[in-house]
Amino acid sequence: MSLDTPTPPSNANFSATHWSLVLRAADEARPGAEEALTELCQRYWYPLYAYVRRRGNSSHDAQDLTQSFFARLLEKKLLERVDPAKGKFRSFLLASLKHFLSDEWDKARAQKRGGAAVTISIDEAAAENLYGQEPKEGLSPDQLYERRWAMTLLDRTMARIEMEYRNGGKGELFERLHGSLLGVKEASYAEIGRGLGMGEGAVKVAAHRIRKRFRRHLREEIALTVGEQADIDAEIQELFAALRA
Repeated sequence: MSLDTPTPPSNANFSATHWSLVLRAADEARPGAEEALTELCQRYWYPLYAYVRRRGNSSHDAQDLTQSFFARLLEKKLLERVDPAKGKFRSFLLASLKHFLSDEWDKARAQKRGGAAVTISIDEAAAENLYGQEPKEGLSPDQLYERRWAMTLLDRTMARIEMEYRNGGKGELFERLHGSLLGVKEASYAEIGRGLGMGEGAVKVAAHRIRKRFRRHLREEIALTVGEQADIDAEIQELFAALRA
């Protein structure tokens, strides 16, 4: 996948505790709060950037707006208002951005480098390269935001699996099998096996394992920003619906 996301943190940072990353970022007194906030910014800046661009803003203004919005999250302690019982974090984030864009961004932009700030690096060229790959028509700003949120989660999930396989000396096996996780037609198990010196049965087992690992890691990613265990399945359905839009 092409989305440029940070290197995934260690498994210790991917607890399945619901909203764990969000809630840690919201409490300045908790150890790791600043790191959690920075990680949230790094993960989700592009869906927000894409939304701002689709609203008709230039690339330069979209970069300024996105950075100013994250600074406002910190300055106004907006994450303290997050309540897992009231809905999804991605919905909270988009609603907050819309409010910010409607009547607050001018003054926030002027103050962006004066007060509280979030360290987030937006490479304008890279951002525009990504935005240039978006569908030119057919997707509203909201739909594009949902689609890119979904892509971010899938990309992070895939990056975690790739890291595990490469660290385990199975990088080539990952290369041969990962496309099937995204619905890309792969060579037959027998053909893959011949290329890797494995039997067809062994490749089938490996394919089953990588799909199982993908589902587990995706659920862990989603569990970080939904309120209830039961919400994970609904979020997965919405995620793939956004990709089909």
